[in-house]
Amino acid sequence: MCSILLAFRGDKQMTDYTQILVDKADGIATITLNRPEKMNAYTRTMGAEIMAAMDDIDADDAVRAVIFSGSGEKAFCAGADLTPEGGGHVFSDPTEVKDLSDPKVRDGGGLLTLRLFESTKPLISACNGVAVGVGATMQLAMDIRLASSTARYGFVFARRGIVPEAASSWFLPRIVGISQALEWCYSGRVFDADEAKEGGLIRSIHAPADLLHAAEDLAREIADNTSAVSVAMTRAMMYRLASADHPMEAHKIDSRAIYRLSRGKDAKEGIASFLEKRNPMYPGKVSEDMPDFYPWWETPEYE
Repeated sequence: MCSILLAFRGDKQMTDYTQILVDKADGIATITLNRPEKMNAYTRTMGAEIMAAMDDIDADDAVRAVIFSGSGEKAFCAGADLTPEGGGHVFSDPTEVKDLSDPKVRDGGGLLTLRLFESTKPLISACNGVAVGVGATMQLAMDIRLASSTARYGFVFARRGIVPEAASSWFLPRIVGISQALEWCYSGRVFDADEAKEGGLIRSIHAPADLLHAAEDLAREIADNTSAVSVAMTRAMMYRLASADHPMEAHKIDSRAIYRLSRGKDAKEGIASFLEKRNPMYPGKVSEDMPDFYPWWETPEYE
């Protein structure tokens, strides 16, 4: 589905795909949606490439945070490509099936956001322009969302005769609340960065020239000051325990995680660097040093 070529340029490792760009430098990976001639409109190929990039990034202990943005000055992602090359069905697999549990039924945007949900790295969205449809919903699975003053969002599905996709009926109400989520999805209107911030969708608004710098500063704060193992555990805990039936479920995982990690090398370094008044150098690796009970959940099957 995607062609991956690796080249090394100085201290940067570049990964070339056909519809995205991936740059790794100094602990930060940047994924750029790269179809500027079509306002970075989403295709199955783009989705597959983002998921492949995330597999590579999650396996790379040197990467501490991930930034997403779009090529060009107009768009983050203008939604699904409504005029795909070669024609074909836009929103789902063109094959007609009777059994709705058939994998062919699965929404491609949902496959992407489920993969982002499983990330072990913090995900930061730098929305540099138009973000409608899947261009908006894919950002819901990212942890912190920044926007350019030129950003525009739209959950436009009711205006296309379909429903919100990419598991956004799970993500969006958790981020902005049910009333705001319903208003945006009922109306299908496109709204600006100010409304997005007022509604709780984004953290901050930046001048276009400053957006990526702000995202990089945030990613750098994480990369330079925190334990990768601690951050990966925190991400998993927040997403999976916030909707638990009782706080006892969180208490169980908190207790086990603190018990294991407090005896680990990152906790020793955290204490030593604090007492010695120096920057920490955490040795722990997500690939090797997660607690022995991780993961504590079972991922549901599509059926």
